[in-house]
Amino acid sequence: MNQDMTVFVVDDDQAMRSSLQWLIESVGMKVETYDSAQSFLDAHYPGRAGCLLLDVRMPGMSGLELQQYLVRREIRLPVIIITGHGDVSMAVKAMKAGAVDFIEKPFDDEELLKSIRSAMQHDEKRRALRAQRADIAARMAELTPREHEVMAMVTDGKSNKEIASALGVSAKTVEVHRARVMDKMRADSLAELVRLALIARGDGL
Repeated sequence: MNQDMTVFVVDDDQAMRSSLQWLIESVGMKVETYDSAQSFLDAHYPGRAGCLLLDVRMPGMSGLELQQYLVRREIRLPVIIITGHGDVSMAVKAMKAGAVDFIEKPFDDEELLKSIRSAMQHDEKRRALRAQRADIAARMAELTPREHEVMAMVTDGKSNKEIASALGVSAKTVEVHRARVMDKMRADSLAELVRLALIARGDGL
């Protein structure tokens, strides 16, 4: 797991914050605690890796409101909701809004740590995929408009002959374009090119 990842705990209960901080630090993870949604927002800056442990009921901005605010700002930290008795419907609402899990108080320490590790892995994978998409986009930016057309048709399963007919060029010309696409995309097989196209579209891993 990335050493720069942090568990951000937002809970207005001092005893709960201290307990969570001790538990999370006891297994070697970094943790920062905040007593309100606003204090978290004041300290947070985009791009930080980790996950957010969020109490549902807090004075001022509630946990759900903070979650919705982060979604609007496209701050993609995985959210784990901490919920007290009677708040399960709110937790379900949070899950529908994108939270990765909810934990009911009183919670089992191991269950919570398992959920945190899962959320951290989720964030790590998402960041790796975003970096991969940026790399693929940079490769695609090197393609000419015609090479983009050829790549789209190739990855849709069309043969050189079908592409030549559609574009009004010779099959030999298609072969040349196709070879350039493979080279610029750094793909050593058609399967790899299809995989890159799927990732670029957000359909693949």
